[in-house]
Amino acid sequence: MADTAPAFVFKLSTEPGELEQVHRLNYATFVDEIPQHAPVPGRLLIDKFHAENTYIVCLRGAELAGMVAVRDQRPFSLEAKLVDLDQYLPPHCRPCEIRLLAVQPAYRRSRVLWGLLVRLAAYCQERDYDLALISGTVRQLKLYRKLNFTPFGDLVGGPGAQYQPMYLARAGFEALLRRLRPPAP
Repeated sequence: MADTAPAFVFKLSTEPGELEQVHRLNYATFVDEIPQHAPVPGRLLIDKFHAENTYIVCLRGAELAGMVAVRDQRPFSLEAKLVDLDQYLPPHCRPCEIRLLAVQPAYRRSRVLWGLLVRLAAYCQERDYDLALISGTVRQLKLYRKLNFTPFGDLVGGPGAQYQPMYLARAGFEALLRRLRPPAP
């Protein structure tokens, strides 16, 4: 019997219904799973940088399977957690911050993360970013190291929600794209 489930679609989020699902997944990930934020009625967590974020999403039909946000406006969220952020970073001209990487639990052993990373790396290249900053959850440090992120500074966050500041330079974007994209036929 053929699989009739809709294919994964990776895109920039543009629809109000997608954004509501982004806020719900944000809540499920960063309130329920990683206790970074306090619970709020309505179970929606709207990021404080929402108006500046570009959301890259993975949809399966109308269902949000995963997301990641990117923004290039300073101050970055890490600047509220580390004194003099630039002292830790290699020289750069066009940095961005990658935030809110989240995948629905049902899709964590699928192509969702791979597709989000490919679309994210391509987006960063298209915008000519030469440095990407993240606060990587300590729960996934092995993954971030495998993706060539460089840790710096002390851990940030509180108990149960600790993050390692990291960056990925332009060469890392390019290497990531080469590793993740299938070879041309």
